[in-house]
Amino acid sequence: MSSPIEQAIRQICEEKGLAYESVIDAISSALAAAYRKDFGDKNSNIEVEFDPATAVSRVFDVKTVVEDMDLEELEKLEEERKARAEALALQIEEARRKGEEIPAISIEDDLGPRFNPKTDIMVSEAQVLKMGAKVGDIIRTEMPTPGEFGRMAAMTAKQVITQKLREAEREVIFGEFKEHEGTIMNGTVQRREGRIVLVDLGRTTGVMRSEDQIPSERYNPGDRIKVFVKQVGLTTKGPEILVSRTSEEMVRTLFEFEIPEVSEGSVEIKGIAREAGSRSKVAVTTSENSIDPIGACIGQRGTRIQTIIAELGGEKIDIVEWSEDPNVFITNALSPAKITSLELKPDEKGAFVKVKEDQLSLAIGKGGQNVRLAAKLTGWKINISGDEIEKVEEVAEGVEKVGEVDEVEKVGEVGEEEKTAAEEGSAPTEETTT
Repeated sequence: MSSPIEQAIRQICEEKGLAYESVIDAISSALAAAYRKDFGDKNSNIEVEFDPATAVSRVFDVKTVVEDMDLEELEKLEEERKARAEALALQIEEARRKGEEIPAISIEDDLGPRFNPKTDIMVSEAQVLKMGAKVGDIIRTEMPTPGEFGRMAAMTAKQVITQKLREAEREVIFGEFKEHEGTIMNGTVQRREGRIVLVDLGRTTGVMRSEDQIPSERYNPGDRIKVFVKQVGLTTKGPEILVSRTSEEMVRTLFEFEIPEVSEGSVEIKGIAREAGSRSKVAVTTSENSIDPIGACIGQRGTRIQTIIAELGGEKIDIVEWSEDPNVFITNALSPAKITSLELKPDEKGAFVKVKEDQLSLAIGKGGQNVRLAAKLTGWKINISGDEIEKVEEVAEGVEKVGEVDEVEKVGEVGEEEKTAAEEGSAPTEETTT
């Protein structure tokens, strides 16, 4: 049967999700710190081996064997290194005071070998402790084990264990969420701190900055939302998970999740232009003739695209077909507006589009949104103008047709008058004489 301390260690591992070895290492480091506090000296490199089954620990002073050195020469070298460091610090301070460029710092040390009495032992001393010791060997000298530690040493051990366990837990959380980077996760709005929204992701909290929030959405504590894990980093305070609701990659991930053809690769998303909370344009294509890329994304009666729209809070999505031909691609990107002519200027990466007057507002969109998203999606600068010449021609043609109709009507009226006069037996005359 395992000892009580081993049972406690395994319980901590289950609750925190930590590896058993990492907890043992934390306890060994804590016991080493406690031993240095009560019994060690400044030249001791203490390591502790802890056996959780028996709760017995063994203490060792660990040193690396180095070549014999002259202590007086080493002391002179250390003083010279110290003088160099002080001179370099003064030089940097003077450069900062004068506003000059800070000189490059060289970390090369050409003064000779170094000797650290805490971790190193000379070969002549090592051979006294162990016969046949040579340079590079590790000498482990067992130290007497105390019966118990003092109060301060116990407090030190407690702090070390707490810190080591916290660091191990942070590394586990970082590794877990690093695997979810670039994916969508379910979360619960925890609270708001200024312009930042904190989202509970389970074992940790995600940070959603103001630029990652959809302006039209309100995030109330307790609301369940889907977020895109944009970035996972490790800071001094632990892992930092940045989440977003405005990322274009969130739209792509939702398409991959909801549309099998996209996840399988038969339908490819070539580009996404998004104004979060309002509208997105998605360019899709396929290399298989049997698949309609737009129909596959929309789904039967719009079920697939409606699911994605609902996840984005009602954001409208335009699906257009991608084409290698810029003329076709720009025409598709400006849908639902219909264009009459398109002129490209490849040198300027510009496109000049003409549409009918009744299509002008549709092509531009509310606040210029449609043309703005089309330009972002295609990568071309798009200029739209109304087809005024065509309108003038239509008006002129209409006037001409009206004139023709009037003349026909007049001729018809004259014919009717002549017919009436013939029936009455009198012909119309210009002047009647009495």
